[in-house]
Amino acid sequence: MTVFLHPEAFKKIMQVKQPKDISNFHIVGINYKKTDAAIRGLFAINQDQYQQLLLAAQAAGMHDLFVLSTCNRTEIYGFAPDPADLMRLLCGAANGNLQVFNSLAYVKSGEGAVRHLYQVGTGLDSQILGDYEIIGQIKGAAKFAKANGCVGTFLERLVNSVLQVSKLIKNETGLSSGTVSVAFAAVRLLESKVADIQQKNIVLLGVGKIGRNTCKNMMEYLGVRNITLINRTTAVAEDFAGKHGLRYAPYEQLDDSLRAADVILVATNASQPTILRKHMESTAGKLIVDLSIPFNVAADVRELPHVEVVNVDDLSKIQDETLARRLNEVPKAISIIEEHMEEFLYWYKMRKHAVVLKAVKEKLTEIHAREIKEQKNGAHYNLEDIEEVSSRIIQKMINLMAGKVRKETEKGDQYIAMISEIFETGANQD
Repeated sequence: MTVFLHPEAFKKIMQVKQPKDISNFHIVGINYKKTDAAIRGLFAINQDQYQQLLLAAQAAGMHDLFVLSTCNRTEIYGFAPDPADLMRLLCGAANGNLQVFNSLAYVKSGEGAVRHLYQVGTGLDSQILGDYEIIGQIKGAAKFAKANGCVGTFLERLVNSVLQVSKLIKNETGLSSGTVSVAFAAVRLLESKVADIQQKNIVLLGVGKIGRNTCKNMMEYLGVRNITLINRTTAVAEDFAGKHGLRYAPYEQLDDSLRAADVILVATNASQPTILRKHMESTAGKLIVDLSIPFNVAADVRELPHVEVVNVDDLSKIQDETLARRLNEVPKAISIIEEHMEEFLYWYKMRKHAVVLKAVKEKLTEIHAREIKEQKNGAHYNLEDIEEVSSRIIQKMINLMAGKVRKETEKGDQYIAMISEIFETGANQD
């Protein structure tokens, strides 16, 4: 049985969306390794800026990206023709200068960018080794981008893989034991610096995730309950205080609360300082721990002799007796990352192949249908026989192609490219 092919058949192949080329996947960012907290603050992205950035990305035709902005880093992950496109997008939303960012930034592309996200998500690239809070920040950042139409199949699958690996490393290694977050490092600082802390008045300004975690750690590890919560939205502070038996004060009472405090923790992440010099003048000695990026304590507060200010970079220097033990867990964590990254890359490659093979099958089916129709009036043809035999032939051709691609994994991309060229599938990047 011969399937007749019309000479024009291969010239009218449908346009097929093919997965984006991984070489166009980039990460551009800055972190604690080359920049201090003051510079990182210039490029921190709050939620309003994030929203505007995503809108700008869509207007520029970029629909698969997300931004990770924490106290230790600001990074943008996504697909773009050139990483400089992502850099301009990020700096267009931030308060910092593009030239400054460019001089300090690192850029990774393709598999290097994929590996970087695994290492960040598992705490291997954190200022505090094994930081487990970072994975929640990645999850939140990707979720926000997805809700705004800026996360595609590749990035969603990658983030889910990183979430899974982070959980495995936490459960199967000791990488995340000990002082493994800024919130807990703050507690260690208070433990070493403040005698009789149970008798001190503590104010926590900002009841977001970092503020809540810090508060819970203080209660659990230091046994303190004399904490007054203040938040711009009073209902948030009231709700958390009610659940944990703490005090809260409306934002309008900020000045009085700060004057009465012995210890102040700031986790507001506002774009401008919330603790000003005027709040601290003519008061007794105080310790202020600024957990925010950008800084939420004005720079001139440090000039006051009776006030000590500690920021996130200072916290990372706290000695941790578990560090050596956690360093020993790094090879095991890297092994887990490499195993799951290999699985992710295999999925990516096979997805590319599946798209092209599906397009070839659809085109052969189209040819088959056309030929059957053209031969429909031939008395010597049995229509049902033609359809059955032709369908089997088409499926066998597809199975042979797919089997060869799976068997020859190293040459799979070459085979797929050749098949695509032979059938002129017109596969394009979405």
